[in-house]
Amino acid sequence: MPRSETRAERIYVALRADILAGRLLPGQRLPFADLGARYGTSVGVLREALSRLVEQGLVQSEAQHGYRVTQVSEADLLDLTATRVDIETLCLRHAMAHGDLAWESRVVAAFHTLANTPELANEQPATVNEDWAAAHATFHAAVLEGCPSRRLRDFAGSLRDAAELYRRWSRHLGGENDRDILGEHTALRDAVLARDTERAERVLADHIQYTTRALLANAPEDLTPDREANATPRSTRA
Repeated sequence: MPRSETRAERIYVALRADILAGRLLPGQRLPFADLGARYGTSVGVLREALSRLVEQGLVQSEAQHGYRVTQVSEADLLDLTATRVDIETLCLRHAMAHGDLAWESRVVAAFHTLANTPELANEQPATVNEDWAAAHATFHAAVLEGCPSRRLRDFAGSLRDAAELYRRWSRHLGGENDRDILGEHTALRDAVLARDTERAERVLADHIQYTTRALLANAPEDLTPDREANATPRSTRA
């Protein structure tokens, strides 16, 4: 890999980790001068990393104002959750109708990796293990991979990326401490392998909605953390 690409990848990974860990807060502006000093890199490299994060829904690009970490709100969370349920269950239905034995094998393999990867990193305070996060994304992608529509799979994947900020924030607030997440993934795998479409859709919908319920139960009233003074608050009610 060329050196410039290596640097861009490193900055992208660092920026993404700081956003998901809450070191860069939802709504916080991301001036190039500040980011350049923080990560020791050029505007060109930062722009490339930020563009990738915009595609994932973790950063917003605003005309005349540059970039900011994506704002979070109750209205957006509810809308995102409902859309994910609609799209991912539709994609799953097609996957179960068209997926073959090779698809089932990929689901089993992805689940095995996920089940045997620790969810939390070995540090204090506990944070999500990035290897687990990658295995989690791979498992969900594998479940939907049997769907023959690439556009539908890509849309489902982009929605899942956009939900990652909420899921990580839910972890910070303690909203998922008592969650049996392995049990949820096991139930989804079993329903998929049994070709029980109705049960699989129900399990997937419950799995998606869990974070929303936990976050709304544990978050501050406006679902918006304190921001730096240069971040412009926005109403969080529909």
